Amino acid sequence: MTPPQSSSPAINGGSRPDGRRPDQLRPITFQRDFTEMAAGSVLVSFGRTRVLCTASVDEDVPRWMKGSGKGWVTAEYSMLPGSSPDRVDREAAKGKQSSRTVEIQRLIGRALRSSCDMKLLGERQVLIDC
Repeated sequence: MTPPQSSSPAINGGSRPDGRRPDQLRPITFQRDFTEMAAGSVLVSFGRTRVLCTASVDEDVPRWMKGSGKGWVTAEYSMLPGSSPDRVDREAAKGKQSSRTVEIQRLIGRALRSSCDMKLLGERQVLIDC
């Protein structure tokens, strides 16, 4: 019995829609200081996929961290309406975030917190928007 064939050319050994081989990575670039107003920003490009991230610093920490001497990093995530073939409605207009958005925010926040020394931040919070 032969295994079922996928309709994806990448899985079947052909090239991807952008012409890359199945084992070929998309070009990745980082453009730092992309926006002027944020304390830090970067535009990351993975081929034609782009992600804009900005960082703001709040000279305070969440109430439950006060007096700990440690900082905090948190993230907010949102897709722009025109970022997919079918327009994605802004979740803020609905007043409720999808479980997907909440989980992506948690993932980003946890990943960043695990890579930062919170003691070096002092009692301040870094807010990442992407």
